[in-house]
Amino acid sequence: MFEVFSIFAQPEVWAALIALIVMEVVLGIDNLIFISILSNKLPEGQRQRARRIGISLALVMRLILLSGIAWLVGLTTPVFDLGIQGLPDSHGNPSFETAFSWRDLILIAGGLFLVWKATKEIHHNVDPSPADDVFDTSRATLGFGAAIFQILLLDLVFSIDSILTAVGMTDHLIIMVIAVLVAVGTMMLAADPLANFINNNPTVVMLALGFLLMIGAVLIADGFGVHVPKGYIYAAMAFSALVEGLNIWSRRAKRRREEADE
Repeated sequence: MFEVFSIFAQPEVWAALIALIVMEVVLGIDNLIFISILSNKLPEGQRQRARRIGISLALVMRLILLSGIAWLVGLTTPVFDLGIQGLPDSHGNPSFETAFSWRDLILIAGGLFLVWKATKEIHHNVDPSPADDVFDTSRATLGFGAAIFQILLLDLVFSIDSILTAVGMTDHLIIMVIAVLVAVGTMMLAADPLANFINNNPTVVMLALGFLLMIGAVLIADGFGVHVPKGYIYAAMAFSALVEGLNIWSRRAKRRREEADE
């Protein structure tokens, strides 16, 4: 036990821990946005319970994956190759890969699910009279079991992405466990405020759905070997959130002026 904690005497270990905590929290935002939107489809009395279960499942799944790191890393081994090479990029490398691993297939499936789910919700929000088609979401609420099942599916995808990121940043299992616990604890604390904020601001719902579309597209691209730097994604999300924050501030200021004039 002492040998495990003796690594904390090394400054580089603390630097890795802080960097990994920040990265895990940022990666957890994607997971939390999906849980918030999906839980808001439930009757009000079930929403908090669904969020707690969803985040708890995310923690359990991450810890299970950490306990089987050797198996998880093996998911990156190609299982089949289509034998097609994309056009070379500016560095002379193929623009996309056709050798697929289980990780690639899971990311592609998760990305497709996110794109489908976000498109479905956007369709429901912009169409005043949804037709009886594949995008029909005329029901205002969702079954509790169905919501938990969908959360579980996306928890799996986000957990694999999260733990593979952790494996790439440090070799110390204890560092990964601490970072995951802190990140999931942060998700638990932020879940209710974020979900309530999204629910109370309709324009934020559309922005969050746009985030999910973008994240889904990035997961699909990653599955095909087109790696988009996550810094670009989160910078775009932060800028969009800042603009939306200014819009909300402006609307509230206008409403206060109108109330003062009455």
